[in-house]
Formats: sequence, structure tokens, C-alpha cells
Amino acid sequence: MESQHVKIREFEGLRDVKQVECLEKRCEVGPSGKISLFTDLMGDPICRVRHSPAYVMLVAELGPGGEIVGLIRGCIKTVTCGKKTPTLCAKAAYILGLRVSPTHRRMGIGLKLVQSLERWFKENGAEYAYMATEKENEACIKLFDGKLNYKKFRTPAILVHPVYAHSRRIRSSVKIQKLGVQEAESLYRLYLGTREFFPQDIDAILKNRLSLGTWAAFPQEEEWPRDGKNAPFPTSWAILSVWNSSDVFKLEVKGVSRLKYLLAATTRFFDGAFPWLKIPSIPDVFHPFGLHFLYGLHAEGIQAQKLMKELYWFAHNMARKNGDGCRLIATEVGSCDPLRPCIPYWDCFSCPEDLWCIKKLKDDSVPDHDHDDHHNHGDWTKSTPEPTLFVDPRDF
Repeated sequence: MESQHVKIREFEGLRDVKQVECLEKRCEVGPSGKISLFTDLMGDPICRVRHSPAYVMLVAELGPGGEIVGLIRGCIKTVTCGKKTPTLCAKAAYILGLRVSPTHRRMGIGLKLVQSLERWFKENGAEYAYMATEKENEACIKLFDGKLNYKKFRTPAILVHPVYAHSRRIRSSVKIQKLGVQEAESLYRLYLGTREFFPQDIDAILKNRLSLGTWAAFPQEEEWPRDGKNAPFPTSWAILSVWNSSDVFKLEVKGVSRLKYLLAATTRFFDGAFPWLKIPSIPDVFHPFGLHFLYGLHAEGIQAQKLMKELYWFAHNMARKNGDGCRLIATEVGSCDPLRPCIPYWDCFSCPEDLWCIKKLKDDSVPDHDHDDHHNHGDWTKSTPEPTLFVDPRDF
């Protein structure tokens, strides 16, 4: 069967939702060689991009019967792409959720989906397109790096920790305080505004119903400033925000042996029966479960790493009590982020080197003179990697 019989068009909810759900169930995602994750988009296949300023979902329809054999999602936003003064920004398009039916692969369907999505990006003013995949995903890398001229760009780490049946104790020497949306926005623009991929619509993210809030941790004997910029900050402090991915999609681990399944159940039993023993337990990830994503991690002062770790455990306890079926908490940080060593995670759920690839969409006929800039001064795809970056929770 030839790929030219495939028609690429925009997703139509009532018409396509059942077929798309079936396709998603046939396609597994997750760290290769570790676990297989089935993604359930909870009856709204476009929900993962709906919260972005501009978004689209395309499907690949095969033959006269109209069978949907592939899909792809994309969104466009304005992000920071350099630390020059003034800060450089660009319209960047993110590709996610590329799926092709296992029975229709190697027919060029994925290629046609990406090319169609790139045309939509260009029509809507995007300057760059980027995507993320596992370093072990050879088929995806061959498609983007080999056929579509994307460049391997950054290798952040996805760090994931299970939610135990017991709460984690927060040190009495640490105070944790929830921040208002405007206060959080000001702090992020001030301290993270020059990070790569920092979204210029950070206010919309913080106001989104999926954002559970922003919290700051600082020494117990100090106070958080109440009158804005004029008041001094604590000598050390840390902040992070929590995004409720549990209300967007559900995950399910598949492909584990019966022995591992029983071992996980045993850890949960003892953790639940004897919570004071603080036994690390594997939550029930073998049935649909949710996830909280931690974003906007930043810390200042000599106690920065200690305070961030306490905030992380605070987020763990909140996930445990939230009642939305959250079984994992996750974050993604730059490959050399100074906060990475203080973030707890389990190897079996994590991806230490996520691969981001990028492509310049605008006309490349004009020669570049400064590879550290973009627009009329260079090409972001050739810039030197920075130790930190901002991971938009809408992209996870």
C-alpha cells in the first residue's frame, strides 16, 4: 500500500475522536528498555496542546474508508532564545504526540504528517520548530535528524519520582509559603526570563486551571517580602510551580513481569500498613494514573539545594493528598543545571538524557554572521548550549 493514498487533514472532534482514541491505545510511549507507558488522553485528544496560544492537531486518513492511521500535534508560542541584551525572543513551534499505527509504519506517513505540520507552522509565523524524543528512539531520530534536517540541540534530563503511601517530613528549619500569581510571574520574569525556551506568556501558564500554584521555601527564622521589590529577600530561597497533568492525560505501565508486579504490591502493602517505617514503595502504576509536573525550579543562596529538595518533598506530599490519582511527580532540567543533584528520582521511571531537536523554518538563503543571535543576526540552532533551560509544562 503506497503512502500517496494518505490524506492529511485537521482533526475533527466528533468525527475522529473514537478512531484517535483507538490509535493512541495501540501506540505505546516511554523510556525504551525500561517500561512501556500507555497514554490515555481522557476523551480529549487535542487537550495536550489546547492550552497554548496557537495549536493544531492533524490526522492521517487512509483510503476511501477514512481509517485514521496517524496523528500529530503542534503549538506555537514566543520564547526566549538567548541571553543578549535586550533578551532575544522567537516564535517557536513545538511538535508532540506523533503517532503512526503499528500496522502502517514505514510507509512515509510520519514524514507527511510532520511536513504538513511544518507548513502550518510557517503559515502562522513560526521561526523555529523543535521536538523531544528519547535518545534510544532510532526511528524518530532517523526521521527528524535524517530526513527532515532537524539538528540535535539539547539533552535535558527527565527526573521522575514515585508518590509513596507515606508523607515525607519537611524540616522544621524550613518555611514554605504559597505565592500569588502576579508575584510568581514577576519572579519568573526577573530570574528566569533569559533562560532558553522561557515562554513570554508565563502569566497564562500560571493562571491556567491546571497550574496548582507556586511555592517558595526559605529559612524558618526569616520572612518572605510582603511589599514587593523594596523588601529584602531571604538569604536563601527556592521556588517551583506545580502543573496538574493528571487532568490532561493518564498513563499506565505495561510489559512488566508478574514477579515485579507482586514486588511492587508488596512494597505498597508494607508502606501503607507501617507508614512510620518510611519504606520506599512503588505506587500502583499498572492501572491508569496521573502525574504532576514541577516547573519553574529556581533557587538562590548558600542553602539553595537544601531548600529545593524540601520543596520537592512538599510537592510529593501535595500529590499524595490531592485525590486526582497522581502516582508520579516529574520535572525536566538542563543537562548541567546546578539544581539537578538535589532532585530525588528513580532511574526506572526517568530519562537522564532526553533529546531535543530543532530546525530553522525561515528562509536560510541569507547568510548568518553571528551564531549566538538569531533574526537578522544569526541562527539559534547553532548557539552554544546553556546549563539551564525552561521546560514549559504544556510541552510535557
